[in-house]
Amino acid sequence: MLTIDLVRFPGGEDLELPRYETAGSAGCDLRAAVLEPLTLQPGQWAVVPTGIGIALPDGYEAQVRPRSGLAARHGLTVLNAPGTIDADYRGEIKVPLIHHGTEPFVIQRGERIAQLIVAPVLQVAWHEVDTLGATARGTSGFGSTGR
Repeated sequence: MLTIDLVRFPGGEDLELPRYETAGSAGCDLRAAVLEPLTLQPGQWAVVPTGIGIALPDGYEAQVRPRSGLAARHGLTVLNAPGTIDADYRGEIKVPLIHHGTEPFVIQRGERIAQLIVAPVLQVAWHEVDTLGATARGTSGFGSTGR
């Protein structure tokens, strides 16, 4: 198991830390560190603080993803999903949420608003060539493999 340093920012001192809700969960839930309820109208977005920051080791990233229940039931999702937290970022994690639902949605303090998944990453070296190797698919793009 990987151990990651975490710091609380002002406004997040009393909130639960991210945790896996089940033994098989891939993501930890992030909580809203809003000081008072935040209402998002349909079509509106806001950047919601979580009250925490992390120090990822080199070779890792953290992805901020929507919570499926909020998306399916209320139309609430992460605006830039998945958002990436780089290993050298040391600021507060904030989640840009957008509301695609039809009724106002109220975000309460401590509510689980997104999930955080830590994953290894590779940095690559680019090698410029004149042509790319042939494949059966070739240059066929969007929708080329059918429905």
